[in-house]
Amino acid sequence: MHAIDTTTGTDEIERVPAADGELVLRRAGEHYEIISNGCFLMDTRAGESERLLVRTAFAALDELPSLRILVGGLGVGFTLREALTEPRVEHVCVVEREAHVVRWGRGPLARFSANALDDPRVSVVTSDLVAWIRSPDTTQRFHALCLDIDNGPDWTVTDGNASLYDDAGLDALRARLLPGGVLTVWSATASPAFADRLRGRFARVTVHQVPVPRGEPDVVFVART
Repeated sequence: MHAIDTTTGTDEIERVPAADGELVLRRAGEHYEIISNGCFLMDTRAGESERLLVRTAFAALDELPSLRILVGGLGVGFTLREALTEPRVEHVCVVEREAHVVRWGRGPLARFSANALDDPRVSVVTSDLVAWIRSPDTTQRFHALCLDIDNGPDWTVTDGNASLYDDAGLDALRARLLPGGVLTVWSATASPAFADRLRGRFARVTVHQVPVPRGEPDVVFVART
């Protein structure tokens, strides 16, 4: 039986254990929300900044005839769906730590990504991105890394994710890029310190702000080798 939260007007669909606590999938009218340890993580309402995450990468790679893309964090599928609209994309590797998020992406959230997980160009790796990026057994390299696994470099879902955004983490990410490749990172807040770290390791760095209905604009960092 689904539990109705009368204070928020949401319908709890499922509550599951996660790698670092618990995840909740809940419905609010026609939309869905994912909550991590009581903290709002994402929903299906907009997705403009998540789509910008890949559009900016494609714009920086406009001279290449075919593309291999890594999407870090499946979320509700907006980034993956946008990646598949680009005809040059031959492969998208989705790295998602939570198997339940992948299952929801094939279930109640499938319509928001246009069933993107069923596209033959897509492969899914159920793994912690921080560990996977550094794994000596993983040699794959990509034209673009599009990361949305946290609320931002300064607002991580887990403490361990912070190492993805420090100097060593950026070095590991850059090593996964093909020559001329692009790293894009989504954030719910500005992070001048992170932008400075990017500028110390990438040839060109831009910061895009995306207005949202409430609060600070979302931010997409774009860094090209």
